[in-house]
Amino acid sequence: MTEPTRRRGRPRSAPEASGTIQALDRALDILDLLAAHPGLTLSEVAEKMEQSPSTVHRVLHTLAARGVAESDPATQTWHIGPATFRLGSAFMRRSGIVERARPVLRALMEHTGETANLGILNGDSVLFVSQAETHETIRAFFPPGTRSPLHASGIGKALLAFGRPETARALLAGAGLQRFTDKTLITVEALAEDMARIRTRGFSFDDEERTRGMRCIAAPVFDLSGEAVAGISVSGPTHRIGQEHVKTLGATVAAAASELSQALGAER
Repeated sequence: MTEPTRRRGRPRSAPEASGTIQALDRALDILDLLAAHPGLTLSEVAEKMEQSPSTVHRVLHTLAARGVAESDPATQTWHIGPATFRLGSAFMRRSGIVERARPVLRALMEHTGETANLGILNGDSVLFVSQAETHETIRAFFPPGTRSPLHASGIGKALLAFGRPETARALLAGAGLQRFTDKTLITVEALAEDMARIRTRGFSFDDEERTRGMRCIAAPVFDLSGEAVAGISVSGPTHRIGQEHVKTLGATVAAAASELSQALGAER
């Protein structure tokens, strides 16, 4: 039986792995879609997933029965449900890094005046898991659960530079790096050169590479075994994070990352 055309909700570059359950895969795709785009109607979900409304209807009601999705009767729209909070909380408790990072992020935000973020490696992306928002009106916003490509984010590039070599090799060997702005590093040579700079100075610099008008400075967080398990960053608009501030902010962020690393048992 020929597999249906892949929906837009989560493009796949390789055939479905053997042993997977297609219906479960479809349900998880829909859950991902609701997390990224809350407030969709059934027909909108069906259109984005390129599935029939009847199929999507069954999936949504199955998810709702387990509390991981819910509908708003007033607007006839769908959202992720309260059970997802329990699942997400269980993931967060696995390492304790989020709890340990909170005071570090808060202090970093207060010291720099910019939003401080904590992110971890998640496949070929950074998964933001905690944040301390600045009080400024114009600010960067990466709520927990947001993902960003490794090659176009401060934390992502810090994890590539200080993480396992095979992670960087896999990304560099991939079929192209997506361009988000005219400053995005989209060639193997440009990204490799940036990795070398990051390792030398101890922090990464996202200079409007993901979003025009926004900059980010990040440093890696190490665990007891010396592995880069997360990254800390500050992000904000270019008019507040000028080129002249990069070196000073980089040292501040690296110091915060080192503090969290020591709390996790790392020697550095």
